Amino acid sequence: MAVPFLDTQLCLMVLVSTVHALIVGIFCLYILWFDDAVNADPVWGEPSLVKLNVAITCGYLLYDLVLLACNWSTMGDSFFVCHHLAALYAYGYVLTRGVLPYFANFRLISELSTPFVNQRWFFEALKYSRSDRMVVLNGVAMAVVFFLVRIAVMPSYWASVFATFGTPAFERLGLGAQVAWITSCIALDVLNTIWMYKITRGCYKVLTRAGERKAKDGRERNTGRKDV
Repeated sequence: MAVPFLDTQLCLMVLVSTVHALIVGIFCLYILWFDDAVNADPVWGEPSLVKLNVAITCGYLLYDLVLLACNWSTMGDSFFVCHHLAALYAYGYVLTRGVLPYFANFRLISELSTPFVNQRWFFEALKYSRSDRMVVLNGVAMAVVFFLVRIAVMPSYWASVFATFGTPAFERLGLGAQVAWITSCIALDVLNTIWMYKITRGCYKVLTRAGERKAKDGRERNTGRKDV
């Protein structure tokens, strides 16, 4: 099968996105599991490692916004722009004031779904059939991981958020940080829910088509045997 020509800049953009997601996602899990200072005080805990992780993400988000603007006709997506701006708005407080390290780091778990999303782009760019086994497997994995790291964690995350309300630590944040934190989280979760809906619909269609194709092939084989 001939491999179609892929735009070098777009390939680089997707590759950088995947590398960023793996670095940040793994670093995020390490902090959640082993950074006792952040886990003990989610609002004002020692933010050094979290700030490093967030700084990497902010650098990538700015880079991605520039590339989206330069390739808007092929890669432009208003949802991505809203997502990036909301994240940068909230992470700005983390970098400048060192606040909310636990919550900032927790949000970065979502990056673990990005490699599967990017792999879908490569399959589409290479003109793979949507019923191809690799495409179907990646689509199912993407849906499952996206749900686990962006949707299933919402109750736990918001329970931790609500637990801080009214505490001295929350009051020390000030109105600006409080508004940035809550509004950005709401915006990101709304976007994640919309994306989850689209991914679920797409996954359902692909699985349905694959099932219909398998059933059709089975009927054709059975018919062929009877004719013999």
